[in-house]
Amino acid sequence: ALTNDPKILLADEPTGNLDSVNADLVVRAFRRLTDERGTTIVMVSHNLELTKYCDKIVKLKDGRIVEVAEA
Repeated sequence: ALTNDPKILLADEPTGNLDSVNADLVVRAFRRLTDERGTTIVMVSHNLELTKYCDKIVKLKDGRIVEVAEA
């Protein structure tokens, strides 16, 4: 997914089946992509611990946006 240097990367539960150590590695890699290449990453996750790596958080409930916040 990264070979073409995309401007936007969609990640649906990228850490869903990972332990906390490997999940942390994945989101740190995403953060580097954002910082170094300017890639926008839209990540879906139920793990609220990952929000520490985010710039913006959008909460959904029943498919509707209920909150938007800067991280």
